Amino acid sequence: MRFTLLVAALAAVSACSPSIPDSAAGVGFDDYNEYQARKQAQIAARAVPSPGTVSDEATAPPQTTDFAASTSSTTPTASAADDSADLAAETRAALAATRANSGQAPLQADPNNPPPETVTSATGISSENDFTAVGNARSIESDKELLARNRAQYQVVQPTALPARKSSSEPNIVEYALATRHPRGTHVYSRIGLNKEARYRRNCANYASADLAQIDFLSKGGPMRDKLGLDPDGDGYACGWDPTPFRKAVSG
Repeated sequence: MRFTLLVAALAAVSACSPSIPDSAAGVGFDDYNEYQARKQAQIAARAVPSPGTVSDEATAPPQTTDFAASTSSTTPTASAADDSADLAAETRAALAATRANSGQAPLQADPNNPPPETVTSATGISSENDFTAVGNARSIESDKELLARNRAQYQVVQPTALPARKSSSEPNIVEYALATRHPRGTHVYSRIGLNKEARYRRNCANYASADLAQIDFLSKGGPMRDKLGLDPDGDGYACGWDPTPFRKAVSG
């Protein structure tokens, strides 16, 4: 009797529990494979442009909206419309030029495009560095003949005596610079007279350079005497002449 009551209770409990739906079923369909087939059919029905397709749709100038027309008279709507029309015309011209790209359609970026062709003008190493080319063009005999021709054209010029320097009555300021050792401003020779500074400036202004003044100074008794007043400090150098460059040229 107890067993019968237990079986009846289990049957009542199982009748009240909810049923578990089939995992293969879905919302709005009974079979998952049927759902996949319908989905693929919907995707295939849509119009998808193929890769590399270029739109031929012409660019039209933007239309003036009611909001732009309702703005105040101070807004440059006419200028904006002109700019838009110019931009549209330039865009159409650019598209037309692109289509006339040497008769070839522009290449669109696509991973499936072939790599660009490598263009090079290199034809190999030069003939001077190609041993085969040099060997075909020249030989030991030809090099020997070339060496003989060069030796025949070679001339040895024998040295000759240097020409004698023309004698000159003017003093040589280079020899004078090398014969002296004291720097400028060193009082070596006595100078007497009045207003020596004014006379010095006035007479030195008559020479185009200090070298010419030094030559004239030496030719008229310098450095012991200074008849022209070109050396008021008694250093033996007239009108600021400097013997240092000549000394450095010899000493190196």
